[in-house]
Order: sequence, then C-alpha cells, then structure tokens
Amino acid sequence: MQHNDKRPMAWWAFGLANLAVVLAVALLGWYLLADPTTSPLDVYPLPFNAALFWALMFVVWTGFNLELAGFARLPQPARGAAYTAATVAFAVAVTWLLGHGLGALDPSFAAGREGGVGYFTGALFVLFGFSTYVMAVVNWNHWPWTDRGLRQPFVGLCEIAFLLGPTILLYVVLGIPAVAEQVGDHGPVLELNALLGWYYSVVVAIVLTGLCWENWPWRLAGGRGAVALVSLVGNVLLGTGLYFGLRAVVQAVVGSAVSDQLGVTLNQFPSQIGVCWVAWMILWGNAFGNRPTGFGTATNLVCRAAITFGLAVVTFVGYYYVLAEHVLHEPVVVGALHGNALGFLDWFALVTLLYVVGFGSYPLRAPAAAPDSGARPDADVAVVVPGATVTSAG
Repeated sequence: MQHNDKRPMAWWAFGLANLAVVLAVALLGWYLLADPTTSPLDVYPLPFNAALFWALMFVVWTGFNLELAGFARLPQPARGAAYTAATVAFAVAVTWLLGHGLGALDPSFAAGREGGVGYFTGALFVLFGFSTYVMAVVNWNHWPWTDRGLRQPFVGLCEIAFLLGPTILLYVVLGIPAVAEQVGDHGPVLELNALLGWYYSVVVAIVLTGLCWENWPWRLAGGRGAVALVSLVGNVLLGTGLYFGLRAVVQAVVGSAVSDQLGVTLNQFPSQIGVCWVAWMILWGNAFGNRPTGFGTATNLVCRAAITFGLAVVTFVGYYYVLAEHVLHEPVVVGALHGNALGFLDWFALVTLLYVVGFGSYPLRAPAAAPDSGARPDADVAVVVPGATVTSAG
C-alpha cells in the first residue's frame, strides 16, 4: 500500500502542531526582542508593547478588513514573509512617528516621557480600534459595504475610513484623558485601570460572540442592519457584565491579600485574564477548528466557551506565578505575581496570527473544516485584540 504523505492532519494534531510552532517562535522572539535579561534592545516593556499593539492593528486592518488584499496572490511561504515584514515595518514606523514626531508637539506622546508612557499614550488608540474594526468583521460581516456590491479592497478601505471617526472619538473622549501629561479640571471619564479592565472586557465580548459563538445570539436579530445594531449594544452590555465577572475570578484566583495589595490596579486585571481567554479563542477558532461542532448549537457554544475559558484560567495562573518570573524574566507586580499578561500574551496572539493567517500554517496541511463549524482552519481571517500596560499597584 502506498503511503500518502499529503493527507491532511487530524484536527487535534493540526492544532497542537500550530501551538508548538507558535510557542517556539514566541519564546525565541521574546528572548531576542523583549526579554529584560537576554534581549540586547532594552525596549521592555515600552516601546516594545507599543510596537506590538500597532502590529496587531495592522493585522486587523489588512487581515480582517482587507482580507489580505495585496498579499493573497503571493504563494507560500513568500506571502507569510512579506506579510510579516510589512507588519513589522508598519509597527516600528508608527511607534517612532508618534513618539518622536507627534511627541515633539504634544508632551503626552513624547518618547522621553517617564516610564515610556508617551509611547503607551499613542498605542492606546489600538484598544478602541480593535473594538470597532474587529466588530465590523466578526459581528457585522462587512455590513453595509458588501450589501452595496463592493468587493475587496474597497470593502476594507471603506470600513477603515468610515470607522476611523468613531474610533478617534472614543480614543479622545475615553483614552487620552486617562493618560495625558496634563489632566483637565474634571479629570478622565474613567481612571486608567478601570478603563483598561472594562473596555478590554467589551473587546472580549466581541471575540466571544463573533468568533467562538459564530455571532450568536446577535444573528437572531434578522436583517444585517439589525444584527449590527444589536451586536453593538449587546457587546457593550455583555462586556460590562464580563468586567465584573472576570474581576471576581481574578480575586478568587490571587486571593484577598494580593487583591488588597493590587489596590486600584485590580480594576485592570479583567483585561489581564481576558487576554488569556482571547489568545485561546483565537487559537481554538483558527487552529483547532472551533470544536466541538457535532452537538446541538447551544451545547457547541457552551463547550467552546468553557474549554477556552478553562484554558485561560490555567494560562493566567501559570503565567503570573511561574512563566513570567522564571522563563520570561519579567519583574514583580506584587507578592508572587510577575509580569504583564497584556504584553506577552498579545505577543503570543500576534505570532499566532502571523503564522496561521500570514503563513497559512505553512507547511502544515489543515484538516477539512467540520460540518457546520463556521470555522475554516485555513482561513485568512482571524480575531485578535490589543493589550495594555500594567500600572504599578498603589
């Protein structure tokens, strides 16, 4: 019998192989680019995190909204190499221009601001960008542009252009006042830690409903315009509920003593555990085929959420109590907690997207998508969200 070396892998083997590749590249890249003890660049945590967030924004614009227009025609692995190079060039250029260009005009963005906060001020735009631009794809399915007969790249260009106004408005009203060099008389709408924790939870809701749940329950609204409106309101409400729920989970995991030590910084930790959940939803939806798919709809959705959230909790504990200190060499936060999950886990998510989306998991052979799964292991579009910087506990 002739052995067929080109047959697709089993779904679980394909997922584990992707995970192994991503972990290896993420760790090696971390040691070279960001590790406080091994990297020669001295960019931890900023401006590394700022460039990381802009790289994620580039992936959303080009991979989600534009669906790899301009890259899709290239064969692998040239497509992945070109896509990665473009991502890096964009991220570094925007980070430098904001810190040294805009920073020369506005001290809030200045590269020389203490602790690298100027870099973070510019990169905070990405937090809001990932709510608007990701939702337009995973919840709205490119509404209303495809309804008007547009094709790529015009669909993506219209989305990017028309959502820029609402994104900037959110950034100016909620983001900049929380990190500005000089705060106005009335102060920010939300203190930075609460803003990061709450808004990131809204982004988690977008990823959960759009990717993990295939736009349930918003798809029940009927018409595409109605689905877009209901998902907008519903994700804000669900995200607000997730904020309080994830905050309670963190308190239970780290204990009351550490929670007291964190003080107001605890309000940011829904985003810290949230990014672990998002990282797993990205990998599960794109490398593991968004399993299970063979049960009833409600069972499938509950199981996916439970699996990815369980993995997120394990990852959160493993990262903060073991990985950050002993493997990644990150500094202490309080007590036994070390590091910043919104740095390394977003780095892990970026590497996942560059490999799964940019390289198409090359040279791995993806299994056939499961029936009614709503997920394509070889898809060009996936989901990711931005991160932020842990502030010191007061």
